[in-house]
Amino acid sequence: MLLNQIHKNIIECGTDEAGRGCLSGPVTAAAVILPLDFESVFLDDSKKLSRKRRYYLRSLIEEQALDYHVSHVMMEKIDQINILQASILAMHQAIDGLKLRPEHIAVDGNKFNAYPDIPSTTVIKGDGKYLHIAAASILAKTYRDDFMLQIAKEYPQYDWENNQGYPTKKHRAAIKKYGPTPYHRMTFRLLPDQTALDL
Repeated sequence: MLLNQIHKNIIECGTDEAGRGCLSGPVTAAAVILPLDFESVFLDDSKKLSRKRRYYLRSLIEEQALDYHVSHVMMEKIDQINILQASILAMHQAIDGLKLRPEHIAVDGNKFNAYPDIPSTTVIKGDGKYLHIAAASILAKTYRDDFMLQIAKEYPQYDWENNQGYPTKKHRAAIKKYGPTPYHRMTFRLLPDQTALDL
């Protein structure tokens, strides 16, 4: 059973990102403030859930959250500042978008740049420990998936509707055949070293 939040009886937001390991598309983050009495037996780290359950939970979170916001950081910025800093920027932007100001920020992972005037705590595997971080992971994942589905219509050969931009064999074969698109992250290794053997 996931815990509600790190500090009890204060306004605390959870934040998480999705898409760090992708070759294309944005990195997306969400910040979520849940009611202190929020309960869901299904809410968990988005990576452990089926697509259908993630979208069901997204509706529940959006309906019951005290506040939430989702932010994309696009490929050009990722290439400019690197994926770690882009992930943190996306989380900061998601927090910026909250109308309700949190008194504390719970961050998934172990890297975060201090947010102005609000204390924060990083939690390794926090999306499997705290409800608000798990909720943020679900919003980040589903909104990013929605973005990838949209651009998949523009570039159907890359199979983004199935791989969401991750480095699958099919995705890399398409890059090799057709080259990169404006949605690819040019500072990422889009193709593996050709010295590697396919065994």
